[in-house]
Amino acid sequence: MEFEQARRRLVAQLRREVKDARVLEAVSRVPREVFVPEAHRHLAYEDMALAIGEGQTISQPLIVAMMLAALELKPTDKALEVGTGSGYQAALLSHLAQEVVTTERIPELAEQARRRLADLGCRNVTAALAGEVLGLPEAGPYDGIIVAAGGPYLPRVLVDQLKEGGRLVIPVGSRLEQQLMKVVKTREGYAVKMLGACRFVPLIGTGAWEDEEE
Repeated sequence: MEFEQARRRLVAQLRREVKDARVLEAVSRVPREVFVPEAHRHLAYEDMALAIGEGQTISQPLIVAMMLAALELKPTDKALEVGTGSGYQAALLSHLAQEVVTTERIPELAEQARRRLADLGCRNVTAALAGEVLGLPEAGPYDGIIVAAGGPYLPRVLVDQLKEGGRLVIPVGSRLEQQLMKVVKTREGYAVKMLGACRFVPLIGTGAWEDEEE
């Protein structure tokens, strides 16, 4: 009951900035405390990022909600998440899209997220271990792609995995700070809109940072 009350307070707080009713409904239905380490569980509904181990974080709820709203998913859409992390955002996506594919490069996090998603009954989510190429081209194309890590530039390999009219939301910039970028694939190429400053862990892989120390 304590977590449910805290979740309602968080949704009310997010509603001031995020107007997408489907995103807010998803936040109200997914128990964030399940995706937070035991030591931080009392902070599950604070609007802040939290460490989840392996040098990774579960993102600030406001940023997650803003990114999901920018993705403009329809119930019939197929979505790709790059960077499963705890699995929380994939669980939210499961309420917004018909089919969700999520990739994670750290095996321990991928397995933990897979178990959590299964326990919550997120049967429309496929969790895969990331390969060298960003995303999962063989499962595409996608209506929406959301990236939970910051890259040095817009990865063409992800744009190529979008359907025409598909949306990509990704942090782009330095390792310390990025700008949130929304990309819409068009017949001629793509259109870009900047959504504001943010801070994410580095996006590692071909088409992004090559390794942790680069």
